[in-house]
Amino acid sequence: MNIYVGNLPYTVSEEDLGNMFTQYGEVASVKLVMDMYSGRSKGFAFVEMPDNSQADTAIKALNKSRMHDREIKVNQAEAKGKRTGRGRSRY
Repeated sequence: MNIYVGNLPYTVSEEDLGNMFTQYGEVASVKLVMDMYSGRSKGFAFVEMPDNSQADTAIKALNKSRMHDREIKVNQAEAKGKRTGRGRSRY
């Protein structure tokens, strides 16, 4: 399952996130989204956990938890094609 993690402190690393999620099961990958111009974190990431049961447990345990004085958001990521109402329309 692909998990969205938002409202992250800008100082967090992929290693920090991986360590946080491995408490709940196997982590296949961690992708911290970076600003291509500044090289700084954009404050959100995606964590891939292959076992859905473990992923659900991690989401329930970590959503609205605190990391470096910030309340983080953790939920199942939307599929790329399912996003609506975001961005600009071409027409």
